[in-house]
Amino acid sequence: MNSTNSMDPTYRLGIDLGGTKIEAILLDPDGRSLLRERMATPRDPDGPAEYEKIRDAVHALTRSTLDKVPNGQGCTIGIGIPGTINDRSGRVQNANTTGLIGHPFQADLERLLGRPIAMENDANCFTLAEARDGAAKGYHLVFGIILGTGCGGGISIGGHIHTGRHRIGGEWGHFAVDPAGMRCYCGNRGCVETKISGGGVARSFFEHTGRRLTLEQITDGYRQGDAACTTAFEQFLDDFGRCLGGLISILDPDAVVLGGGVSNIDELYTLGLKQVRRYAFHERVETPILKHRLGDSAGVIGAAWIGK
Repeated sequence: MNSTNSMDPTYRLGIDLGGTKIEAILLDPDGRSLLRERMATPRDPDGPAEYEKIRDAVHALTRSTLDKVPNGQGCTIGIGIPGTINDRSGRVQNANTTGLIGHPFQADLERLLGRPIAMENDANCFTLAEARDGAAKGYHLVFGIILGTGCGGGISIGGHIHTGRHRIGGEWGHFAVDPAGMRCYCGNRGCVETKISGGGVARSFFEHTGRRLTLEQITDGYRQGDAACTTAFEQFLDDFGRCLGGLISILDPDAVVLGGGVSNIDELYTLGLKQVRRYAFHERVETPILKHRLGDSAGVIGAAWIGK
């Protein structure tokens, strides 16, 4: 094989860095998965070396996966992270894995690997994967939402991530919708994340009732007729409709796809959809609200597709 062909990016390596696990995938030139590996994310929240441990673990997993690429074949590398890269400083910001914040994660890995890599927010990777190969395949403008402990979003246009001027495109979770709402870790009050994420709903429920329940438990209580759970769950559905209805009024996407643990609540696609239609600025909203198809594979698959 000549040198030009050996540099062609025929294989794609993706890394999904999460709070509990780091996952790698290797795709062949046809987009088929050749291998997947997982390892626990090193955690030391109170220790100064947490960043170095995570960096070294991602580097080691990337190296070991690159070793599986057939000899002489080119390979792109993409990494999804639970945060964003500041467009000016090149350092991580707004990361749920706080040990990454303030560090030049992308530059450090490029130095260790001796080659360029792509790095994007994990919600962007999720959105891209679901738009290319998942529930939203065939739709041009897709807004992807990860609803879990927090709330993330991403935008795919024509099968490509739209990051925006400041690389914050899709950061819908930190749009403030309630000035009198709970304080968010970002510094604002009443962000979308405080209203409809699993963590936000659980926190609000505790403040109002003194009971520590997860959103899953609140949902079960609603289904069983618990009065406090019913009040909280109905408020959650109303907030979901208000937040997503407003988003649709601004972006008017061809489809919205939901991921994360909260996306498994069936009522979102029935009662929640009614609330979305109530709040969106159109008399007959037809935007499909889709449940993810790729599951927890979406993030790592999307990371592989952003690679360079």
